[in-house]
Amino acid sequence: MELAYSLLGQLLTASERAHAGVRTRPAVLTAHDLRAYRETKSLKEKDEFEAVMKACRAQHAVNLFWDHGAGSASDAFIKRVCAIDVQALASFVGRTPHSTLVAAARASLAAHFEAHPVLEQVLAQWDRLKLVRRTGPADMADWVDAVRILELAMDMQAEASIQLPIREASYRIFHDTKRLEKLAGPVDVLLLGDIDTAPRSANDVWQELGLFREEQPFRLSGNVVIQRTRVTATLDAPYAAFSATTVLGLQTPPKYVLSIENLTTFHSEARRLCDEPVLVLYTNGMPSPTWREAYLRLVHSTPLETPIRHWGDVDEGGFRIAALLASDLRNANRMLSPWRMHPDDIAKPLRRPASEALANRMACHARKAGWDDLARQVQLAKITVEQEGL
Repeated sequence: MELAYSLLGQLLTASERAHAGVRTRPAVLTAHDLRAYRETKSLKEKDEFEAVMKACRAQHAVNLFWDHGAGSASDAFIKRVCAIDVQALASFVGRTPHSTLVAAARASLAAHFEAHPVLEQVLAQWDRLKLVRRTGPADMADWVDAVRILELAMDMQAEASIQLPIREASYRIFHDTKRLEKLAGPVDVLLLGDIDTAPRSANDVWQELGLFREEQPFRLSGNVVIQRTRVTATLDAPYAAFSATTVLGLQTPPKYVLSIENLTTFHSEARRLCDEPVLVLYTNGMPSPTWREAYLRLVHSTPLETPIRHWGDVDEGGFRIAALLASDLRNANRMLSPWRMHPDDIAKPLRRPASEALANRMACHARKAGWDDLARQVQLAKITVEQEGL
């Protein structure tokens, strides 16, 4: 009986794949699939297996084909089982049909389609029996909860309360301090708006929302005077680090402002430039809302002609960070320029090939940053490189 139900479960999976269009062959169990049953020497096991199959046929879920006609002879074996009704077969083996799960997920998520159109992509993948960030329609509750997390983040920003420990946020929403940390995948997809974008680290996801396990300091370098809530002084060498909320502005104009995505590169540039009248900032990967507020305060305190530059990875994440900063600056009537992010800046040994789809997504973010010419070059080059390699 266990073997019979197991094989019928496999038949159901094959039937659902055929129904979803991801399998071209008919859903059948052949003599090869049935070999363990057909080779049994136990009449009891044979009878039990056939009893299950006949019961399934009685529910109009499958058709049975025998070695000898209708299987009346005691030595006859089933040689083929064909699925004829997916719903009936699912009911017989005690599984909820995949199409029912997808329909239920669609009904639960429909109210969020306008705010998060990517959910339509998620459902389309599920409809084709594909997972999205290791989730299927049975995990629909994870996506509903992910929407709730983004709603909390929006409320936090509206209240100007844009930094919150992640477990405190989790308890506030779910009355469970660990629930939120399990939802980085769905939240990342909702933030990115695309199921094909490379997954980011959980820290980058939470940081973008202003959630943190441990609050990160705001790191700066350069021979400039910084005004803070209690102290106004020249930055220490090679760099200084403060709470972002304490950073109010610049008291001396820098030659330029340079934001850097990666910590290794920031440390290298801080040592090189700490005695120069420039301002170098570490974004800590994807900058948090609090970091971006401090960044804008610093930019606002510089003369309008001061160049504002960004140096990030030549990859999808790097250009996405650039697009976010450029959007913030555009709202402040300032422009962001790329620094060493052109494909020509990358030595051939350091280049890694990128697919056309990845290059297109990189270019899309570059255009959002206002870098149309660079976007064209990125699409043509189809390469990536991590900043540390430069």
